[in-house]
Amino acid sequence: MSLQQLSSQKVFGGQHVRYQHQSQALNCSMQFAVYLPPQVELGQPLPVLYWLSGLTCTDENFMQKAGALKMAAELGLIIVAPDTSPRGADVPDDAEGAWDFGLGAGFYINATQAPWSTHYKMYDYVVHELPALIEKHLPVSDKRSISGHSMGGHGALIAALREPERYQSVSAFAPITQPSQCPWGEKAFSNYLGTQRETWMEWDASALMAQATQHLPMLIDQGEADSFLVEQLKPAALEVAAEQAKYPLTLRLQPGYDHSYYFIASFIDEHLRFHAQALSA
Repeated sequence: MSLQQLSSQKVFGGQHVRYQHQSQALNCSMQFAVYLPPQVELGQPLPVLYWLSGLTCTDENFMQKAGALKMAAELGLIIVAPDTSPRGADVPDDAEGAWDFGLGAGFYINATQAPWSTHYKMYDYVVHELPALIEKHLPVSDKRSISGHSMGGHGALIAALREPERYQSVSAFAPITQPSQCPWGEKAFSNYLGTQRETWMEWDASALMAQATQHLPMLIDQGEADSFLVEQLKPAALEVAAEQAKYPLTLRLQPGYDHSYYFIASFIDEHLRFHAQALSA
């Protein structure tokens, strides 16, 4: 696996770099972004935070809008931001061009149904293939954490709950916590996974948490003014599952905040410090 550098900009003493590579898991060319803090010049491997973005986003949204890079530079934290779905002329999309399914909406699961299963293996990509690529080519340690927003929050939660041994901590902003029971998730899962709902549970954070026996530090922020809160996000379902599994979940409801990157930017420094503490343990 090789990397092609697309661009590089100096920021807060480090470098924001975008790369392109051929993905075996997704059977297409993919792009991702990396923030390399100034501490990489000291020659010691640094820990990594993987950030998974939400519906309609690409690798660029978080790096440009979240305001995370100054704190990442202070903490010596590498941030990797993959794309949200496979891309390319041969990659199928929603027939009607809907924004909540297909391109930009990979949901970080492994599709089993045609025509999606040829390309839509986002779980394998973000949990296995991309980290292997990062660890081969960039100055990273074996300490990883994961975070995300909305659909990406769902992705971060299921990655940490399915394979907790791979991560030191997990956090999310306004995650889709029970996709098997909300319109966004039902649409995606029925297409990617088929109509047998029992197969959906292995990709549902609330279902996974209820059965979790290995626990990670987990921080979730949810805006109380989020227009998707009741119908799509359902954080109460995750709280119930955490109580059932005695999972040490910190879920904070933030008055007045919505679903936007203004919300993320308001609390991202706290999330980065949370991860840095776990990564240094």
